[in-house]
Amino acid sequence: MTDPTIGSATIADVPELNQLVNSAYRGDSSRKGWTTEADLLSGLRTTEADLYESLANPQAQILTYRAEGRLLGCVYLERKEAELYLGMLTVSPDCQTEGIGKRLLGVAEEVARNVGCQTVTMTVISQRHELIAWYERRGYQSTGVTKPFPDDPRFGVPAQPLTFIVMAKSVGGR
Repeated sequence: MTDPTIGSATIADVPELNQLVNSAYRGDSSRKGWTTEADLLSGLRTTEADLYESLANPQAQILTYRAEGRLLGCVYLERKEAELYLGMLTVSPDCQTEGIGKRLLGVAEEVARNVGCQTVTMTVISQRHELIAWYERRGYQSTGVTKPFPDDPRFGVPAQPLTFIVMAKSVGGR
């Protein structure tokens, strides 16, 4: 078995990224893992157009995690002044609990330090208690700030009213 690699996504990765992210967050395939949003939202988590737009942002990148040639994980990172915003941390439902998410999170924090960011921030749906606890075990804390879930079907159709909490972790910086 070859060692897993973490690298920057390119536009050639978009179809595979789209399939991975949607399979991990929504629909029946997501129920194989513990990070499903299938009971909270219907519809897609992302689209190829959204992913192309993300990759075109000069302040952003998507890191990919590959093993044996398979895309098993990814994470979106966007520099916002002294903060690095982390989103779309995704692991294939078949490989969750294998440490891939923790590894991607660690590399994201390293990226933050390397680009001089003091803090990594993210938004998490407040009803995702198990995911919030996972981030808390890795040093992230709620900032006390909440944000409304977008009223836009491009982000999914909520089965109940949803809000985001903002979580953050100080990572120093160079």
